[in-house]
Amino acid sequence: MSVKSYIESNRERFWEELFSLISIPSISAKHEHQPDMEACARRWTEILLSSGADSAVVMATKGNPVVYAERIISPELPTVLVYSHYDVMPVEPLDLWRSDPFKAEIRDGRIWARGADDDKGQAMMQVKGFETAIREGLLNCNVKFIFEGEEEIGSPSLEDFCKENKELLKADIILVSDTSMVSPDIPSLTTGLRGLAYWEIEVTGPNRDLHSGHFGGAVANPVNTLCKLIAGIQDENGRIVIPGFYDDVEELSPAEREMIARIPFDEEKYKASIGVNALYGETGYSTLERNSCRPSFDICGIWGGYTGEGSKTVLPSKACAKMSTRLVPHQDYRKITEMMEKYIESVAPDNVTVKIRSTHGGQGYVCPIDIPAYKAAEKAMETAFGKKPLAVRRGGSIPIIATFEEVLGLKTILMGFGLEENAIHSPNESCRLDYFYKGIETVAEFYREFR
Repeated sequence: MSVKSYIESNRERFWEELFSLISIPSISAKHEHQPDMEACARRWTEILLSSGADSAVVMATKGNPVVYAERIISPELPTVLVYSHYDVMPVEPLDLWRSDPFKAEIRDGRIWARGADDDKGQAMMQVKGFETAIREGLLNCNVKFIFEGEEEIGSPSLEDFCKENKELLKADIILVSDTSMVSPDIPSLTTGLRGLAYWEIEVTGPNRDLHSGHFGGAVANPVNTLCKLIAGIQDENGRIVIPGFYDDVEELSPAEREMIARIPFDEEKYKASIGVNALYGETGYSTLERNSCRPSFDICGIWGGYTGEGSKTVLPSKACAKMSTRLVPHQDYRKITEMMEKYIESVAPDNVTVKIRSTHGGQGYVCPIDIPAYKAAEKAMETAFGKKPLAVRRGGSIPIIATFEEVLGLKTILMGFGLEENAIHSPNESCRLDYFYKGIETVAEFYREFR
C-alpha cells in the first residue's frame, strides 16, 4: 500500500482522533480549564501509543503537563524530536462563531473548530505522518515527541523542563508543524521567525471614578493619558521611537530583499481577505518585509471606564492595555523589555501613576537551509505538493524554538501547513481537509528522506 492509499483508507479514523482532542477545551489562558489541560495530555498519550510510539507518558512541570513519547529503533540512527502544543487560544467572541468551537464540523471541504489548525490539527498531521511511515516501512530514524500545554501563554514552564530532561530530549533535529505556508498554491518552509516581547500597562489617576462634568478639565483622565502614551511609541513613519530599539536590527541585504520580492503576493487580494482599504507599516519596506523581517509594535487590548450600553459621563480611575513588539533575529527580547519599561517611565506624566509589567517574551530564530533535515523536508514537501517549496521568513513567534537552540543545542525545521485563511486565534478557525492529508503525506515522506 502506498502512502496516499494508507492515508485515504484511514482518513475517517484520523478525523475522529483529531475531533476527540478538539472536544477538550484546553485553554491555557484560563485557570478554570486546568482539568481540561490534563485530560488533553492524557488523550494525546493514547493516540501516540496507538499510532506507533513504544511509550507515551504525561510528565509534570511547574505549570501544565508535558506529553512525552518515543519510538527508538536503534541508538545508532539519528533522532528526530517532534514538538507541538495541545493548548489553544480562548474562543471569545463566541457570537461570531458559526458552530460550536469545541465540536468540530466538516463542511465546505474544511474542518471548523478551535485548534483545527493551531495546533491540534497540525500536531495530528505529525503523528499520523509518523504512523503512516511506520506502516509503510519508511521510518529510518528514532522519533521522540514533546507536546506542551503552555505555548499560547509563552511556554513559561518548558525551558526548565528541557534543562531538567536534556538527556531524555537528546536528538539530532527538531521538527515542528506550527507555522503556515505562503498560499494554497505555493508550498513553503519557514526559515525564520520573529521574536516577541509582551507587556501589560496600567495608568491610575483619581482614587475613584469621577463625574466628568464636575472634574473634567481639572483632573487627568487615565484613559486619555494611556492612549497618548502608547500612541507615541510609533512615529508618523511607523518606526518605534524607543531609544536604542533598532541598534541590533540587521538590515536586509539586497539579495534577501530580491528573494522576498520574488514571493508571489497579491496586495489587493491580501487587503480584501482581511477587509481593509489600505495597508500600513514602516516607511521604506514592502508588506512582506514588514510582516516578516522588520520589528513591529501593537496594542493587543485596551480597557477602562464605562463600556456598557448607553452613556455614563465618567472620568475613569484606571485604564489598562496589553501591548507587544515582534522582534527580528539579533534583537534580545530581554533587552527590549528593559528599554520599553525605561521609556514608559521617562515619558509618564506626574499627574497619574503608571505601572508596566512584562508578561512573557522570546527570541527570534533563523534556520539554515543546507542541513540534511531541511533538505529532507524540502524533498518531502515537493513530493506531496508537486512543487519545490519556497524558503520564507514568517512574522509570527514561537519563543520556545530559540530556547531549544539555547538549551538543547538543536536546530528546528519549521514544516507547517497552515494558511492565512484558516483564521487561527480568531472565530471560525478551520483547516482544509486536502491540506490535512497533504500534511500527513509530507511528514511520512520526510521520514523516507531523512537519514
